[in-house]
Amino acid sequence: MLKSLPFRLREYQRGEEIITAHSWPQESCLIVEGFTARAVDLEDGTRQVTGVQVPGDFVDLDALLLRQIDHSVVALSACTTGFTPHKDLIRVTEQAPHLGRMLWLATVIDGAIQRTWIANLGRRSPVAHVAHLVCELYLRLEAAGCASGHRLDFPITQQQLADVLGLSTVHTNRTVQELRRTGLITWMDGTVHILNFHALTRLAAFDPTYLSLAAVSR
Repeated sequence: MLKSLPFRLREYQRGEEIITAHSWPQESCLIVEGFTARAVDLEDGTRQVTGVQVPGDFVDLDALLLRQIDHSVVALSACTTGFTPHKDLIRVTEQAPHLGRMLWLATVIDGAIQRTWIANLGRRSPVAHVAHLVCELYLRLEAAGCASGHRLDFPITQQQLADVLGLSTVHTNRTVQELRRTGLITWMDGTVHILNFHALTRLAAFDPTYLSLAAVSR
């Protein structure tokens, strides 16, 4: 049913704003290629990234009901997006209630990811936080058919990663170097290769339950 929707494709370069905070979107945005981030910009000019979206994710389904969006969505890499009007999305979900449940599930999983990110920011060490991020993104990309063999492309800059971690770029660089020294990953030129996934999950205390990847009836 989603394929029957009219999608307006648009490409963005790294750093471009896709959705503006406090705007009133009339369309929902699906990520086709690349990475985007939900971001909150503070009065002092700093930014906190509150979520990363991968291909297959809608970035703003909450605006379908909330109407006004309270944060921005920015391109973390060059990306392709598809916009579909809210009126058409509402129509197709009324025609196919199961699709409506799946979109509802997507927003519920978003909430679960948000809770985990809060725990990462507040309670995990920076190294465990980065390890947790790598584990999460690998499993999400693998589920989307965009990663395999414990290798993933994640072309994020040091500043963008610092905005995810809530750290300075200097501290972020030291954290990535410390994780590299464990021998559990390599991370060069935007490609992460996980050399020992199970050991990385132990370092991160990573429990994938919150991603709801199990194939169960919904």
